[in-house]
Amino acid sequence: MTDNADVIVVGAGLAGLVATYELARAGKRVLVLEQENSENLGGQAFWSLGGLFLVDSPEQRRLRIKDSRELALADWLGSAGFDREREDIWPRRWAEAYVDFAAGEKRRYLHDLGLRLLPAVGWAERGAGTASGHGNSVPRFHLTWGTGPEVVRVFRDPVLSFVASGRVTFRWRHRVDSLVVSDGAVTGVRGSALVPSEQARGVASSREVASSFELGAQAVVVTSGGIGGDLDLVRSVWPESRLGPAPASMVTGVPAHVDGRMLAITRDAGASVVNSDRMWHYTEGLRNWDPVWPGHGIRILPGPSSLWLDATGRRLPAPFFPGHDTLGTLRYILSTGYDYSWFVLTRAVVEKEFALSGSEQNPDMTGKDLRLFLKSRARRGAPGPVQAFLDKGADFVVRSSLADLVDGMNDAAGSSLLSYEAVSREVLGHDREVANSYSKDLQLMAVRNARAFLPDRVTRVAAPHRFLDPSAGPLIAVKLHILSRKTLGGLETSLDSAVIRPDGSVFAGLYAAGEVAGFGGGGVHGYNALEGTFLGGCIFSGRAAGRALARAL
Repeated sequence: MTDNADVIVVGAGLAGLVATYELARAGKRVLVLEQENSENLGGQAFWSLGGLFLVDSPEQRRLRIKDSRELALADWLGSAGFDREREDIWPRRWAEAYVDFAAGEKRRYLHDLGLRLLPAVGWAERGAGTASGHGNSVPRFHLTWGTGPEVVRVFRDPVLSFVASGRVTFRWRHRVDSLVVSDGAVTGVRGSALVPSEQARGVASSREVASSFELGAQAVVVTSGGIGGDLDLVRSVWPESRLGPAPASMVTGVPAHVDGRMLAITRDAGASVVNSDRMWHYTEGLRNWDPVWPGHGIRILPGPSSLWLDATGRRLPAPFFPGHDTLGTLRYILSTGYDYSWFVLTRAVVEKEFALSGSEQNPDMTGKDLRLFLKSRARRGAPGPVQAFLDKGADFVVRSSLADLVDGMNDAAGSSLLSYEAVSREVLGHDREVANSYSKDLQLMAVRNARAFLPDRVTRVAAPHRFLDPSAGPLIAVKLHILSRKTLGGLETSLDSAVIRPDGSVFAGLYAAGEVAGFGGGGVHGYNALEGTFLGGCIFSGRAAGRALARAL
């Protein structure tokens, strides 16, 4: 065993980068082990849209959004629904600490590193329809100028400078298979060096073993991510009693290397894993026409106007509108006996409201290209990546008449479940309610509420209109799949990101951060997330681990 580092960090995603940054700037020697090649530095964060949850920010205040730490905490706790006496002790503490961070130094911390935000603030997860329940009371979704790659860059660049000075070392294609425990404390890791890989970022790589290794350090930080890339593992912990049966068919929202291996490895070493049944999967998934990893899915970031129908053509009930209650909608869809659903909309809606999640689907923002941004977002027509899905995506049906649209939907689903009568009943019902500025239709109320927020009215939410109005057409239907994404439970940790044993004691020498720790504590989000909280959770928990170890070693 060699002792060539103060700390070993397992995983080179965002949480690992943040922990490494904090340790190295404090003068500690860090060895980062990653089972993928160097193309994957930054992990899943690189693929993200770069949304950040901030509270009472300058961006919000400029838009006259009245937010506060108290309102945000009420929203968080109402969404989390913490109800487990043992397993929610640390998650609840993490929730309060994270909201304090989001309302306090988070923006300054990132700004000082060079991160910049777009002036508009998005309104994600608008809620389940009650003031005290799930959802954001106000817009809090702040977009990074540069999306996920920029969030990665502001930590990657200083870490690479520490590599140049010899304080940080990366060992790529090094997969950890077990933890070394001596006298009750973690003192190192054992694993396999995988054969070199030249695969591009996100592409599945070989698991052929070239050799073995054993490495020692004063402490180990596990930052290896969640389970969303292994659909069999997702299904094995699926909360059927709460969400309904696990979907037989899903698309995969994360690369295959997001495999959850370190959760079992760390648990087997003696760590406490809690809230494994809590997870976050989207209901607006598309099959990527240009996939990077197996089963690659992309999420639509919808505005509120699309009619949402189940597989048989019935409209989803309130409050299951686009952009409102992700897991509530998931539960309802699965209760129908099918694992897919439909958006029905018009060209006017898709041009104004459709965006696609992911850095690669937003080249203007990712490339920080202001000219391209203004051209693609301000002109008429769908943004280029959305248009590419309209042209090439297997899940899009575009027709000039409703009867033809229903026929196309049945062809796309490979079934005859949908009848023209059922779908036309829902579309005609919607169109009758549009005639007035008031309505009994709760979705139209939600649309008008959204348009009361100026950025939404200008850039995000289409004016209410009759879907059968030819001037708004053609008609469009989108087959929506369940999309795997985030792990909300994980390794139980203290506020210093120290891993907890099942008896409640601290597991000496072992820390965890990011998704493998449920983004802190083993489940900081509880049962629901408010969006823009995943990158921030990696940052906050990685920072906590790095700073705690910098003080302790």
